[in-house]
Order: sequence, then C-alpha cells, then structure tokens
Amino acid sequence: MYESKAHFANLYQNIPSTFSFSDRLNLEEQTFNEWQNQFRLALHDLLGLNNMLVDLASYQPYAEKRSAEELSDHIREFWYLWVEPTVPLPFYLLRPKQVADGLPLVITPHGHNHPHLYVGIARNDGEKLEIQEGQRDIACQAVRQGYLVIAPTTRGFGETRTKIDKDNNKVHSCRTELMHDLLVGRTPIGVRVWDMSRLIDWAIDTQNIDEHKIAMTGNSGGGTITLHSAAIDTRISVAVPSCYFCTYVDSIGTITHCDCNYLPGILRLGEMYDVAGLIAPRPISVIAGRDDKIFPIDYVRFAFDKLQAIYQAAGVADRCQLYVGQGGHRYYSDGAWGFIRYHFDQAK
Repeated sequence: MYESKAHFANLYQNIPSTFSFSDRLNLEEQTFNEWQNQFRLALHDLLGLNNMLVDLASYQPYAEKRSAEELSDHIREFWYLWVEPTVPLPFYLLRPKQVADGLPLVITPHGHNHPHLYVGIARNDGEKLEIQEGQRDIACQAVRQGYLVIAPTTRGFGETRTKIDKDNNKVHSCRTELMHDLLVGRTPIGVRVWDMSRLIDWAIDTQNIDEHKIAMTGNSGGGTITLHSAAIDTRISVAVPSCYFCTYVDSIGTITHCDCNYLPGILRLGEMYDVAGLIAPRPISVIAGRDDKIFPIDYVRFAFDKLQAIYQAAGVADRCQLYVGQGGHRYYSDGAWGFIRYHFDQAK
C-alpha cells in the first residue's frame, strides 16, 4: 500500500545534488571558489533572479521619504523604494542621533509578522508582549548599537498584501505571491532577495555608509531572507539568520510551513547548509531556539556540522558560529550583536 512518508523520504534520499559539498572537503582555494561561483549562478537562476534581471533591465529604482520622527535615542524615517515600477516597497530607516559618515549598515528583514514590530511599534497589548517576549524590535536593537538600519517590509506583507488579505486582516499574502511568481518564473524568496539587493544599492548610493560593513539579520522568515540574500549578494559582509537554518528536508520538507518557503528543485542543487556555504568566507552566526518546533534543534546541529566543514575547507572555521537560545521560535540578541561588532571591527 502507498505510504506517503516512506515515499517522500525515499524521494529525498535519491535526488542527486549537483553542488553538494560532501565530496569536496579537500578542495584547493581556486577549486573552492569555482564551486561557489558555479553554485551561486545556478541558485540565482533557480530563485528567478535571472528572469527579474531581464524583465527589469531598463528600470531604475527610486525612493521617497514620507515622514521622520525623533525618538528618545534615534530618528525613525519612513520611506518607499520602488523596487519595480508597480512595487513601492515600504521601509523604515533608523538613524542614530549621533550622525557620522561611513556608518555600518544593518538590514533587518522581518518574518511572518507585521513590519512595524521590528522598529518597536506595538499597536495593541498583544504586539507589545510579542516584542518583549521574543526580542522582536531587532531594528531598534541595531540602531542602539550605533548602526544605520533599514527595516524593510517583506514582499507579501504590510502594504504589499493583496486588498482582500488587508480587508480580512490576514498577516500576509504569501500564497498569492507564490502562485503569480511561479507563473512567470519567479519565487517569493527570490523576489525578497531582489528587494534586499535594491535596498543595498540605494543605501550605498545615497546614505554614505561603509559599504564594507553591511550586516543582515532577521528571525524566522527574516532568517530565510538573510541566508539566501547573503548567499547571493556578496556585499553582505556578516549574516545572522535566526530560527531558520536547518535542513530543507527535515524542516521545510517535513513540517508544514508557509508556501513562500518552497523553492522548486532546490535539492537538485544542494541542501540548506550548502547554500549557506556560499556565504563563506564571510562570517555567519546561526541563531537557533532549543525548543523551536518548526526548525528542530537536532537537525540544526546536523546542518551546522556540515556548514562548519565548508568553512573549515575555506580556511575560516572561526567565522562560523552556532548560538542556541534556551527557548522556542524567537530572536536571541546575544547571538547577534557581539558577533556583528567583532567582525565589523575586524574589517577596519
């Protein structure tokens, strides 16, 4: 008789992965770089970014500031960046009050919650509790470290939801995003990576940042964006994905997740730790929750061992760390800011 779990387990076990690093642990530096370059090109295509480059070849994004507010310890601005002609992407820009040229930049993509939580805005008691218990005000944490911060809206959330989802108070429009993306050769993750890269372009062009010190960190879906953005965009110098890094098979392929997590054919390229290996030699701090039910810690540790082997092969084992928070699916700031500060200082 047909048994679905056995079928899918067999399916995963028998899929060849073109860029799996398991048989490449003793590569010379040149060959390691070739592996990364070829893999990054293939991942770029799989995410749908090649199609976006063609579709938007003649388009130049532009930005508008809509408001600015002085808070107790930083300035919060609200902007739109037209990442496509029909997509004004909202984002908050947080500035330290002590303004200086050449500030490091931290980008904080959010997960499956509201964009305003990351800048500390709570619109009810439930959101206030969510920020407090899960350390969700990640952008505020970053600006208090003295960094310039972009807290973007994740495509399919906030103002970029469909009208019907806004009217029904649904947090996101990820399924709709997925359906339309697939029809034109895109993916939700790829679209969100595109948005992060356009924000980096804008910041480098207009904000006088130190472009050698760009970090990205976010929780859950924000961790998804962080990992894949850093794998694709090498301008991201430090990556801190929280409560996402695991294996595709043992999390995304086994436990029910939002539709936006699925990448057609990703396992034919490699596992999540192989994708994360594209970040080397740049530093990565993997944050995980000991009791996270959707990214099980045993598989996080298994995947991290594989990632460590890639960093060891790159000669930078000290730039790869795992921080395990003693709780569930939330952000753990102790795994982020000291790590980012240390590696920003090393970049001087």
